[in-house]
Amino acid sequence: MSTALIVGAGLIGMSFAQRFVNSGWNVHIADVAAEVEEKVTDTFGDRFGTTVTFSTDMKKAAEGVDFVQESGPEKIEIKRQMFADLAAATDDGVPLASSSSALLPSKIAEGNPAADRILIGHPFTPPSLMPVLEIVPGPGTSQEIVDKALAVYKEIGLDPSQLKKEIPGFVGNRIQKIIMWELIGLVQEGVVDVEEADRIVRNSLGLRYATVGPFEANQLGGGKQGIRGLFENIAYDWDTTLKPLQPDLGHMEDIFTAVQEAFGDDPDARIAKRDHDLQGFLEVRGDKK
Repeated sequence: MSTALIVGAGLIGMSFAQRFVNSGWNVHIADVAAEVEEKVTDTFGDRFGTTVTFSTDMKKAAEGVDFVQESGPEKIEIKRQMFADLAAATDDGVPLASSSSALLPSKIAEGNPAADRILIGHPFTPPSLMPVLEIVPGPGTSQEIVDKALAVYKEIGLDPSQLKKEIPGFVGNRIQKIIMWELIGLVQEGVVDVEEADRIVRNSLGLRYATVGPFEANQLGGGKQGIRGLFENIAYDWDTTLKPLQPDLGHMEDIFTAVQEAFGDDPDARIAKRDHDLQGFLEVRGDKK
């Protein structure tokens, strides 16, 4: 039976742990906070102590593992030290993946003798449900390691995609940022309020992109001529009519207040509904759980 090391027992780390356990892996969980062990035992019940273990000693927990998923603090100095320790504690050929959503693999691997084994495996929240996983190799990451990571992520029920090269923000966050910045600008311009903005996105792009991606949507939208015909017939003046808005990020207090008033300060009930709806949609779509 294969063994995974999960570094960090927060939301991301525990979600990965559950996916690995549900796929028949042994899981070692390492976290510097000893009190986290109680959460681990509560989560895994009678599997704790058998297929699931916990330790505050990451290097010891790394011995003999087949895959590492690190989900610790987003601090480059901390990650560099952790990956230096992981490189020394694991065998050659073991992928060393980080869940980082902001740090480039080349920066994490800088000066690391195991740079060829380091990559990003970036999930989206909630990772226990969202099938997306961005594999971001660094310039020195070997294709053999990328292929191993792809196989592992597929095995635990994710739908991974490999980026051809690293870029700040990766893909998902860059797209998310553009959408969010435009919406902030629209609210600040008085075009729409936050609730209506969310409703429009949820009932248009949200529904469409949950079934087909933007490129396929354009191919379908162009009929027999496909995306070529669609773009040839677009009547927009892209440089002026649809010029992206520039939100005033220095004056966000009104936006923060509007969002809090619209959606509340206690997210638990809304998170539960979101996850329930996500699960239902994935089941209808036939995704592997």
